[in-house]
Amino acid sequence: MMIKKGVKVKILSGKDKNKDGDVIEIDRKKNRAKVKGINMVKKHVKTTKEKKGGIVSKENFIHLSNLSIFDTKNKNEAKK
Repeated sequence: MMIKKGVKVKILSGKDKNKDGDVIEIDRKKNRAKVKGINMVKKHVKTTKEKKGGIVSKENFIHLSNLSIFDTKNKNEAKK
């Protein structure tokens, strides 16, 4: 099975190891994905006419090799 938008994945390495979440965006060219609530970074945003600026927490991309598809039926990782 392939990792795609909306699939539940488990994190295999990094600061969010053993956590799980849903894929919200994928960058196929760079083999990276954004997972909801995982790899949060603080970003400084400039104030514009439409939006208020400040420091915003948002998800950052994580490499696909650090993700495993999470099988909700068996509560363990599915084989690739």
